[in-house]
Amino acid sequence: MWYFAWVLGIGFAVSLGILNALWGEHEEERKALP
Repeated sequence: MWYFAWVLGIGFAVSLGILNALWGEHEEERKALP
């Protein structure tokens, strides 16, 4: 069942990267606002 943990880890890393990218974009938008 090593592949299950591997896929789970990859999925978690990908989702974390997507959330970080989305959060970063929102932070830039907040800084742009007065």
